[in-house]
Amino acid sequence: MTTRKRMWTTAPVTAFVLAGVPAHAGKAMHMSAPVLSCAGASQVSDTLQVCGGATGAGAGFSIQWMNAADYAANGDAWYASDDPRLCKASFSGNASLSRYDLAPGECVAVEVGDLLFDSGASTNCASGLACGSAYVFRSFAHAKCTLGRSGFSPTLSCDTLACGQGGGCTRPPEYWTFYNPLACDGGPRGAVFCLDWPIASLTLGTRSYTVDELVNVLATAADGNGLLALAHQLIAAKLSEAAGADGSAVATTIAAADALVGDLTVPPVGDGTLDPGVTAAYTATLASFNQGAIGPGACLPPDPGGDG
Repeated sequence: MTTRKRMWTTAPVTAFVLAGVPAHAGKAMHMSAPVLSCAGASQVSDTLQVCGGATGAGAGFSIQWMNAADYAANGDAWYASDDPRLCKASFSGNASLSRYDLAPGECVAVEVGDLLFDSGASTNCASGLACGSAYVFRSFAHAKCTLGRSGFSPTLSCDTLACGQGGGCTRPPEYWTFYNPLACDGGPRGAVFCLDWPIASLTLGTRSYTVDELVNVLATAADGNGLLALAHQLIAAKLSEAAGADGSAVATTIAAADALVGDLTVPPVGDGTLDPGVTAAYTATLASFNQGAIGPGACLPPDPGGDG
């Protein structure tokens, strides 16, 4: 009996596999670019609202910026990506406690300038922006497993606040989070970054919080909890007032925010929650105060080598 050997050919299989490759293989398809808009400013920073495009920005996004004068001098063109003069910041949607995992149409506010200390955020330009100056910004969404990174959003121009706004100024939550009394007690940043706050305790709603508790509240990402987002801005506004800033522009807002908080205890001290839609207006007004858009104006950044 003759045994027949079955012969296999790989050519038809290869052709079949290639024919069956999905259109997005090799990341031929791309994320949609985020939508940028100006959302506030201080003397040393611009706040941008970043909204997810049609595909969202599930892995986060990056922002690039230049002084508008440099952009114009470069022929209304951006510096090359590897040019050290180009400022870049990455906002990871995959980082622990990140708030940069954006669904389509979902928005988040980010402060570009001196204060970028947030979970998932990193930058090559940690110094503040120049006061009284225009800056240009653009953004792209990070790649996901089946979609390549997006192209750049259209170039957006935003201005910082005018120079010369003096004492009694305000500071945003990120400042108080980074420069805090706990950093003096063997913290990883050392005494250069510690700051004696102007209070020993602070009331939010009807509850009093110690400095340690306030630092922990500020260090906790809001993650969709309107109570935490409001508490961040409320703490910063009250600390700025205690340090000498005129809070008359937001006195009514502070009173209304305290009434809304009531007897809720802010995480991680407690487990209170509020719908962001209920707190959004108060949070936005207090953020404008803390960033210097209303009220006495925001402070210039501290000198880490000086007394802050």
